[in-house]
Parts: sequence; structure tokens; C-alpha cells
Amino acid sequence: MTPAPTPARDGDYPSRGSDYAALMRRVRQAGLLERRLRYYGWKTGLTVGVFALGWAAFAVIGDSWWQLGTAVFLAVAFAQVAFLGHDAGHRQVFRTRRANHWFGLFVGNLATGVSIGWWTSNHNRHHAHPNTEGEDPDVGGILAHSAERAVTGKGWRRFIFRYQAWLFFPMLLLEAGSLHFSSVRAVLTWPIRNRVREGAFLAAHAVLYLSAVFLVLSPVKALVFIAVQQGLFGFYMGFTFAPNHKGMPVLPEGDTTDFLRRQVLTARNVSGALVDLALGGLNYQIEHHLFPSMPRAALRSAQPMVRAFCAERAIPYAETTLLTSYAQALGHLNAVGRQVR
Repeated sequence: MTPAPTPARDGDYPSRGSDYAALMRRVRQAGLLERRLRYYGWKTGLTVGVFALGWAAFAVIGDSWWQLGTAVFLAVAFAQVAFLGHDAGHRQVFRTRRANHWFGLFVGNLATGVSIGWWTSNHNRHHAHPNTEGEDPDVGGILAHSAERAVTGKGWRRFIFRYQAWLFFPMLLLEAGSLHFSSVRAVLTWPIRNRVREGAFLAAHAVLYLSAVFLVLSPVKALVFIAVQQGLFGFYMGFTFAPNHKGMPVLPEGDTTDFLRRQVLTARNVSGALVDLALGGLNYQIEHHLFPSMPRAALRSAQPMVRAFCAERAIPYAETTLLTSYAQALGHLNAVGRQVR
């Protein structure tokens, strides 16, 4: 049995008189935490429309190798739908837990095959202690983010740690499989809420997806389609996560840095044309980590406020382009990997 994630502990969140509380007052007074139902209305309609267009094209094209183009299109559409699930998991869309849960079931479990219950549980642990050894699940995975962890690698894990910078992009092609596996495992073994409902929606996704692919395509084309579509879906998802924290400071287990600095110092923002759309708002990673329930549409407005606040308190605020963020992330992974001899 795989244990369920431990909940955030006392001390994970800021006190009323902290620097974070002062920043929170400014943000709240600016109305940046108010729900943006109109934004999510048109955003959901457009995203689901693109998703449906991809499947309509799939049905029209039929049993043809041209479907590989459809696979690429649907990989992007899946990722954009998944961004909506991410927002629902943080309760950015609706005020109530129940409404966000049902929204997440449709855009997560049913549309993309990723459990909203698992994602929320796992992702909240990351938000509570980003880049913290032993507490952030994202730095305890298949890659080593610190020299201390790299030298503990044994067998095949040691090999991956050593060459992780070179293996990083190929491994992203397996990310969708990891998301699906973790979702099913959580539904079967974790005491997550609404287990039966979550499982039913995941099963419906699997039946609908596989039935559509194998009814339209011959077996060989179907398998190639799934490999391309799921591989690129996972690649896109991993591509959006990597610039956010990789290459930023890694904190030791038990670190007592205050909430504001913990969130700012371990994250980096990414700037550039079309980045907001391509990264689903996650390019404002600092603001997102400081205010997880802030609607995606408000993050751009919050950025100058947060940056100015950090400047007032001499807190380093990292922001760079997408290419530079990857250069920093891969450089860090390579430097850590070289510790393995």
C-alpha cells in the first residue's frame, strides 16, 4: 500500500504579523483575489472548443497516417485543458470546494485522465515546501536537485543522476504515463475524497479514449498515435513545469525560512511573447506560489506589486526568458550530476 501524502504541518503558513501578511493586504485591497468567472467562462469555452475540434478532426480524417498531425494538436489541447484542472485544484475558478471539484473531474479525470484528487494532494505538498529536500515531492523524484542526494544514487538511479541533464528531455516523453499511473495508484491506495467518483471518471476517460482510437485506426496506427499524442502531452506538461524551480536554491529538510522568502527564493518567473498562453499562467510562478488561489487572469497584475514589495525588503526576485531559464535549469542539473563519480 502506498501511503497517502502527509498534510501540511503547523508553521507551514505565515503568521498574521509577517511580511507576507502585509503583502496579502495590498493584494486583497487591489481585488486580485476575487473570482474571475467571466474570464474562466470564455477561457473554458475556447479551450474545450479546441479540444473538441481536435477530436472532430480525428473522426473526419479516419484511418490515415495524417492522424499523427492530429496527435500533435491533441497533445497541445490536452495540456491546455490540464491547465484548467490545475486552476480548479487551487480553487481559482469557483469559490466553493465542491464546484471546483466537479469542474476538475471533467477537465482532469474525464478529459485528460489525470485525477484531480491526486493532483491536489500531491501539488499542495509542493506548494507548502517548494524545493525542500524530504518535503517537496517534486525534488524527491527521478532527478537529483542537490549534490547531497546525487551521491546517494545506486544502480540505475545513479546512472540517471549522472546524466540527468542529457536525459531530461527524453524523460519528459514519459511524463504522461507517470501522471496516469500516479492517478490510478492514488485512487486505488490513497484515502482521497470521493474515491469511487474519481475512479469512475478515470475509467470513463480510458474507455472513451481507447475506444475512439482503436475504432478509427488500425492497430499499428492506433499504437503509434497513442505514443505520439501521450508522449507529446507529457513533454508539454513537463516543459511548462521545468522553468519554475529547477536551478533555484534547494532548501534542506527542516528549513525554517519564512513563508514569503521560501516561496520567492525557490521560484523564478518567465517572461516573453506568448509565454502566458504557452505556460498556462505558470510563468508567474512567484505570484502563483504566494497566492495559489489567485485566478490566473490576475497574476499579471500582481507581478509588479510583488516585485516592488520584494525590492523594498531586499528579497531577490528571479525573472528571465524561457531560454535562459532552461539554460539555468539544465546547467544546475548537469552540475549536480557531475558530483556522481
